[in-house]
Amino acid sequence: MHRVVIFASGSGSNAENLITYFKNSPRVHIVKVYSNKKDAGVFDRCKRLQVACEFFQKEDLNHSEVFIQNLAQEADYIILAGFLLKIPEGLLKTFPNKIVNIHPALLPKYGGKGMYGMHVHKAVKEHKETETGISIHYVNEHYDEGAIIFQAKTPILDSDTPEDIAQKIHSLEYEHFPKVIEALLS
Repeated sequence: MHRVVIFASGSGSNAENLITYFKNSPRVHIVKVYSNKKDAGVFDRCKRLQVACEFFQKEDLNHSEVFIQNLAQEADYIILAGFLLKIPEGLLKTFPNKIVNIHPALLPKYGGKGMYGMHVHKAVKEHKETETGISIHYVNEHYDEGAIIFQAKTPILDSDTPEDIAQKIHSLEYEHFPKVIEALLS
């Protein structure tokens, strides 16, 4: 049984998708969700889904050996689902090739600090891209530069707004993220 924790900073729709997908899995157990934002929507989702969700501060992530040791005791993998903080070296060393992120673009395009959510979709639209997609990748010491595990594409129509692009991306995320994690942990 693989023990997984999820890090989320926002509404938690991808976290909910993973929790629901793995609810009765004999191989994957979502132990807990962590968020660095006290008012993140993921707390309400976790309460409804009866999954523990805990707040932590950036300092815990960057400067707390106790926090990292506790994570190592409760989980084998960390999945980032809309998590916006950079993962520090200490956590990367504790979980080598065991931290996975999903990004709402076809990396290496539209990655890096500040490139998340609607910022990505607006940039894709402004650059008149004809396709976009998702990238699921291992996390390393740089934003969105870890080895790519999986990508899925979707076409962009001239008439698509950034909001339309966001909907297409969410559909790809919900369809592929749990299956890729399941395959990775098989």
